[in-house]
Amino acid sequence: MKPKFLYHGSAKKLVGDKLVPRQAKDLAGVVDNSHVGVYASDSKEEAIAMGILKCKGVNGGSIDMKKINGISEIKNAIIYGGSPRQNYIYLYTIPNETFENRPNGSPQWVSPKSVKPLKIERLPVSRYLNLIRRATKKEKEDWDKNYGDKK
Repeated sequence: MKPKFLYHGSAKKLVGDKLVPRQAKDLAGVVDNSHVGVYASDSKEEAIAMGILKCKGVNGGSIDMKKINGISEIKNAIIYGGSPRQNYIYLYTIPNETFENRPNGSPQWVSPKSVKPLKIERLPVSRYLNLIRRATKKEKEDWDKNYGDKK
């Protein structure tokens, strides 16, 4: 079932009044993470974590989600290198009308059209660092081996 609202997290403040579709980049080449669109989540926490992972100073990150009884939760949100070097991120609450669930049943939603946020919140990064963790040495080595040259 389509949620009433979706959430988009960003390290950048919106310029203009709409979020604009962009070509997504997935280092692993996952098709559902590579559309031209505005990406959103049915999970506020995932959107906030994504905003943190896109901060200046972060050199690689990933989020794994899980659904329990239809509710999306972060399983893992990992920073592979660097640290957030900005004080704030932005959380956009957006209407669901133009969004499709990709892949079906996941917390991820994609719109091929520009979307005007219903609400914009400026959130302090420090308040939400508990949503993410640093990669272990082994995870960092694996990430560097698989994706380090693709950044």
